[in-house]
Amino acid sequence: MERSTDSERRVEVYGRTARALHWGTVILLALQLPVGFYMTYRGGTLNLWDSLTNTLYSAHKLAGVLILLLVVWRLAHRLLRGAPADDPTLPGWQRRVAHLTHWSLYLLLVAVPVAGYIGISRFPALEVFGLFTLPSVAAPNPEAAATAFLVHAWLAWALLMLMTMHVAAALQHHFIRRDDVLGRMLPSALRR
Repeated sequence: MERSTDSERRVEVYGRTARALHWGTVILLALQLPVGFYMTYRGGTLNLWDSLTNTLYSAHKLAGVLILLLVVWRLAHRLLRGAPADDPTLPGWQRRVAHLTHWSLYLLLVAVPVAGYIGISRFPALEVFGLFTLPSVAAPNPEAAATAFLVHAWLAWALLMLMTMHVAAALQHHFIRRDDVLGRMLPSALRR
C-alpha cells in the first residue's frame, strides 16, 4: 500500500496492483453490461440469431470469464496484502456501510459470472467466436440452464444497482465532501 503526501495527514491508498485490478474490472464491466443487455434483446426479445448476435454472446462469455479471473486475483491480493486503513474522517456507520458494500460487490462479481457459466454449461453454449470451446462445469439440462440464466440476470441487476450506489458514493465523497475516499483508488497523478 502506498501513502499519499498530504501536508496535513497521511492517507493510505490502495497499491498499484489493487488499483489496476479495480480499474481493469471497471473497464470490462463498462463493456460487459451493455453487451449483455443488447445481446439478450437481440436474441431474446427480437429472436434474431445472426452473426452479430453470436458475436455479442461470444464476447459476453469471454468477458465474463476474464472478469471472474480478475476478481479472483483481486480477492486473493486483498486477502494476502490487506486493504489500506479506512479514511479517518469517515463516521463509523459509513465505514461499516463501505465494508458491507465492498464485500457485497466481491460476492456479486463472483456470483454473476459463475451463474452465467453454469447456464452456458447447462444449455450448452460453450463455443467462443468459433475458435475454442470453454470447459463445461455441469451436464447439459435445458431447464436448469433457464434457471441459471434467470439467476444470472437477477444477480446482474443487483450488481448494477450496487455498482451505481458505489459510484454515487465515491463521487459524493470527491465532489461534495471533498475528502480522500475516491483518491485512495485513483492513480497518483489524479489524486488531490
